[in-house]
Amino acid sequence: MTMARDLTAEAMTDEDLLVLYADGDPAAARTLVLRLSPRVLGFAARLLGGDRAEAEDVAQEALLRLWRAAPGWRTGEAKVSTWLYRVVSNLATDRLRARGRRRQDGLDDAPEVADDSPGAVAQLIETDRQAALTRALAALPDRQREAVVLRHLEGLSNPEIGAVLGVGVEAVESLVARGKRALASALAGQRDGLGYEGD
Repeated sequence: MTMARDLTAEAMTDEDLLVLYADGDPAAARTLVLRLSPRVLGFAARLLGGDRAEAEDVAQEALLRLWRAAPGWRTGEAKVSTWLYRVVSNLATDRLRARGRRRQDGLDDAPEVADDSPGAVAQLIETDRQAALTRALAALPDRQREAVVLRHLEGLSNPEIGAVLGVGVEAVESLVARGKRALASALAGQRDGLGYEGD
């Protein structure tokens, strides 16, 4: 019986699960959290420059806001994931602004300590590439970073990104194009150092 119910819940849309949660079904909430939290956490981490602890806080706050919004959710107006991405985007932007106001030189700018467990050269190169991308993304203006992350890392379509950012499709295309150009420019001088010399 539980297995059949779980399969049914897995086949339901995010909106159906949210409505069930609002009607008092905690299993629907669990299914929705398992479905959405990895994407929300990843999106938050990318927007916050890889700060996992802050990303977890943002993801948790976004999901709490979703639970509070559930009783008044208007079916058919917005996709749950789009609404959630927008909340994460707003929360991350607020944190980045606050971080900028209290920015200190020193430990905030220190690189993370590398794991000293033995690893393959390929893993080290990939770690360096990810760090370079994270730094380059963090240097982009907020809207460009959000558009690039949503398009190329989260896989959203331009209309979905427009709904998250509250702009039209043409503006999304412009933000993504400018963001990609800025990333390419920022990373161009690092090709050899990141192991792309043979590519």
